[in-house]
Amino acid sequence: MNPLSRTCGGNITLRRLFEFMIDQDFTDSLLGKFKNLSKRHHEDCLTLDCDPSDISNLLFHLRDEETFDLMVDLTAIDHNESSETRFSVVMHLYSRIHRDYIRIHSPCKDNDSPTFPSVSDIFPAANWHEREAYDMFGITFENHPNLKRILMWDEYPHYPLRKDFPLAGIETPLPADDVVEVTNASVDPAPMMGGPFVSSTDGTMSDSEPRAKDESWTEEMEKPQ
Repeated sequence: MNPLSRTCGGNITLRRLFEFMIDQDFTDSLLGKFKNLSKRHHEDCLTLDCDPSDISNLLFHLRDEETFDLMVDLTAIDHNESSETRFSVVMHLYSRIHRDYIRIHSPCKDNDSPTFPSVSDIFPAANWHEREAYDMFGITFENHPNLKRILMWDEYPHYPLRKDFPLAGIETPLPADDVVEVTNASVDPAPMMGGPFVSSTDGTMSDSEPRAKDESWTEEMEKPQ
């Protein structure tokens, strides 16, 4: 067997490899196949806007026909409470034939109770990514086989990656009464001062962690009430 064919799964010729290049023809072909698809400007890799009604068909096509058979990640964006569409789901697919990525951006229905079709039946790797997006953003992935929180406990009342969740966190009682009784502790916000995800290499530990100017306390400054 030709080594190239063996590397590519035995069914892709050198001519087909050139046909699979991510160029304008490739992009135009995709846009022609899917009416609810559009190109989104981005500098690093081909980025596509896809209506959620077409997301399954697009992913099947990219996986089975275009060699994008590896889901690298799936996450979400909270565009802000004032946005017409508040939440979007973002996926990155990788092709070992193209040796390149495609990013897919797709809006969620309903800003108050966002939903999105689960794609875990197409890419099993999406299973835990969708659970994390549900946990952190409150997006319900329809027909997910086991949609439950993956980082926070089930009764946790907040969604930490939403824009309305403060950078310093929200003080929340621990979920187990027996733990609270023994430790006499609650879940406290982490010290965050100076700006989101801005770290310093100098000074005390709290000085070197990500900080937020609006809610700041350190070893030397008490937490605001």
